[in-house]
Amino acid sequence: MRNRELYSLLFIMLLTAVSLWINFAPNQTFLGRDVSPRLGLDLQGGIQVLLRAENENVTFEEMATAAGVIERRVNALGVGETVVQQLGDERIAVELPGVADPEQAIETLRGTGQLEFIDPQGQFFPDGQLVRTSNSPEIPESVLLSAGITDTASLTATNTFGQPLVPPTIFPSITSGADLDTNQVQPAFGQSATGLNEPAVAFAFRGESGSSLATFTTSNVGQPMCIVLDHRVISCPVIQSPLVDGSGIITTNTPEDRDRIFNQLKYGALPVALQVELSRTISATLGQASVEASLIAGVIGLGFVALFMIIYYRLPGVLAVLALMIYTSLTFALYQLIPITLTLPGIAGFILSIGLAVDANVLIFSRLKEELRRGKSLRLAIDEGVRESWSAIRDSSVSTLITCTILWMFGNSFGVSIIKGFALNLGLGILISLFTSVVITRTFLRLTVGTPVARKLWFFEVSQRELEARQAAEARA
Repeated sequence: MRNRELYSLLFIMLLTAVSLWINFAPNQTFLGRDVSPRLGLDLQGGIQVLLRAENENVTFEEMATAAGVIERRVNALGVGETVVQQLGDERIAVELPGVADPEQAIETLRGTGQLEFIDPQGQFFPDGQLVRTSNSPEIPESVLLSAGITDTASLTATNTFGQPLVPPTIFPSITSGADLDTNQVQPAFGQSATGLNEPAVAFAFRGESGSSLATFTTSNVGQPMCIVLDHRVISCPVIQSPLVDGSGIITTNTPEDRDRIFNQLKYGALPVALQVELSRTISATLGQASVEASLIAGVIGLGFVALFMIIYYRLPGVLAVLALMIYTSLTFALYQLIPITLTLPGIAGFILSIGLAVDANVLIFSRLKEELRRGKSLRLAIDEGVRESWSAIRDSSVSTLITCTILWMFGNSFGVSIIKGFALNLGLGILISLFTSVVITRTFLRLTVGTPVARKLWFFEVSQRELEARQAAEARA
């Protein structure tokens, strides 16, 4: 029995050591994985974007599909605790916390994701050149605005190469974006003219587009072919060999460009063109003040709880405080491993879960005292105390988890992320608290058996007078 408790102690120490390493890991990495804390919009700031459909004749279903595509793209950006919410029939609101490059994020959101290969008819176009294609002869207003074209007169302007910003020619489309096989879109590396590996995106077309691409490249080896994404030229490579299976790679200049193109292609094309109606950056000043206030409140509250537990329950109270410290370390380590984005409601859920973890310890210790006052040995009293209190701990935890599930479903259905954050953190805290209160606290209590403190019931808030009085009462009964 003693060996089993020592093994449990070693396991607890190992878990604690790993969690502490994750929480205080050098360079905020663990086994090559980024474990830096993720903060929500209310704590670290970010951007809010309001997107509006360019075409007024869009349907509610089209905008709902567009919102789903944008949400997939946002998730691919690695941004946590985002909000993507449809507003009526024409608008979509997006919140992105902690975005390093707002312009790139906005471009990823509103790009329709239509990839085409066109026949430039022997011409070479610079990267970024706007073109009209036979599949899409009209360039959306959002694309024109992003290129700095704000009026009709600008359409006749030329670039530094003496070419018009928007050539009037409509170039033949070799492929259609509808035939892009999104399952084959993957990050890759391509070889540049200098022989260096450069970031790239692998792609494959199916159906008629795949056949057309194979036929065109077979007949035009040595001629240019332009790759166009949302009317903007990505590159105009010379065809070196036929793309007989309709697949290839798009070489980009930077990893950021590669990621943007990958996200637009991988997670679907928008059914409607969107333009940015409003974009604003949110400061994190209020969030930092709120975090500091929350930490102070949490430390003060936890300090009072620890003081109460130690004064009232004595040695078990000390062990409970130690278990709560391990609980805190484990919880934050899981937040960073999963990862979970911390918001103010999420922090509130975590603090509430600490209180529920204390409740479980209170139930165990109360039953422990009752068993000791009945004259049972410390080991038997510990086992009986845990067993008798388990049903109450289990039922209260299950009821709280059911509430968390309902809150999560409500927040998910209505796009209320603060409710989802609160429910997620509280639910995870409940599960971890079950482990710490039933396993860790019980292990600590069992390790006291056979030690000098076990012979002094005062450490367990039971006096010898109480024990003798209880035994006398039972003898009379």
